[in-house]
Amino acid sequence: MIAVTAPALPAMTDPRRPFGEHLRQWRLHRRLSQLDLADEAEISTRHLSFMETGRSVPSREMVLRLTERLGVPLRERNALLVAAGYAPMYRERPLDDPALASARQAVELILQSHAPFPALAADRHWNLVSYNASVPLLMGGADPALLQPPVNILRLSLHPQGVAPRIVNLVQWRNHLFERLRQQIASTADPVLAALLEELQGYPVPAQAQPLTLEGEHLGVVMPLQFRTPQGVLSFISTTTIFGTPVDVTLQELALETFFPADDFTREVLRQLPSP
Repeated sequence: MIAVTAPALPAMTDPRRPFGEHLRQWRLHRRLSQLDLADEAEISTRHLSFMETGRSVPSREMVLRLTERLGVPLRERNALLVAAGYAPMYRERPLDDPALASARQAVELILQSHAPFPALAADRHWNLVSYNASVPLLMGGADPALLQPPVNILRLSLHPQGVAPRIVNLVQWRNHLFERLRQQIASTADPVLAALLEELQGYPVPAQAQPLTLEGEHLGVVMPLQFRTPQGVLSFISTTTIFGTPVDVTLQELALETFFPADDFTREVLRQLPSP
C-alpha cells in the first residue's frame, strides 16, 4: 500500500461542500491512494479521480459503495449522500423514540442484568445515557458540577475534582482511555472528540499517582481499573458492547460499558451491597 499523508478533516462534514472534496478527505484520512480505493471499490482510478474533481457525478449506489469501503460512520455517510445530491439514508432518532423501543429495552436489559456489577451506556461523545444502580458507587465524591447532565464519563473519570483521586492506577487508566479515544478519533474524525482529548490531556496527574505499569497487570489482555471505596480497593475489568449492523445513527454511536470484578474481594463487596 502507498503511504498517504492524511490531512485533518474539517470541523464537521458539511454537505454544502462538493462531494469530491468529502471523498478525497476521507480517502486521505484512511491513508489510501486513489489506486488503493479504486481497487477496493472495483472501479477505475480514472473514474475515482473524476469523482474527486467533480468531473463525474456518482450514483447513489456508488456513494454507498465508496463510503462502505472507507468505513465512513453512518452520520457522515448521510452528509456525503446529501453532498452528492441524494436524500440521507440513515435516520437519527432519540433513544426514547418509539421506533427504537426494542433497542432501548435491550440496552436496559443488559444494564440491569449486569447488577450488582456496574454497567452504563454512553453516546458517541462519551456522555452518559443510562446506567444501573451500581454505577453511583463509582461516582461518589465527585464535584456536583461534573454530575450535571450531560455527564461526560471521561471528564468525570479524569478530572481532578471528579473521581480521578480515587483511581489507584490513574496513570495506567488515563493512558488506556487516551488510546481508546485516539482510536475513536481515527475512525470517526470527530472534532468534538479531538477537543475532548486535548482537554483531558491537560488535566494534572497527582504527584502520588502510581507508575504506568503495576504489578499483576494482565499485559496485553485486559486493563484493570482499581478504585478506592469505603469498603476497600475494588478491581474491575471492563468490556464494551455495540449494536451489530445498525442502520440508525443513534444506535451505531451507542456503546455499553460493563465492569466485571477482577478479584474475589470485589465480587463479594458488590454482592453484599443493598438492593436499590
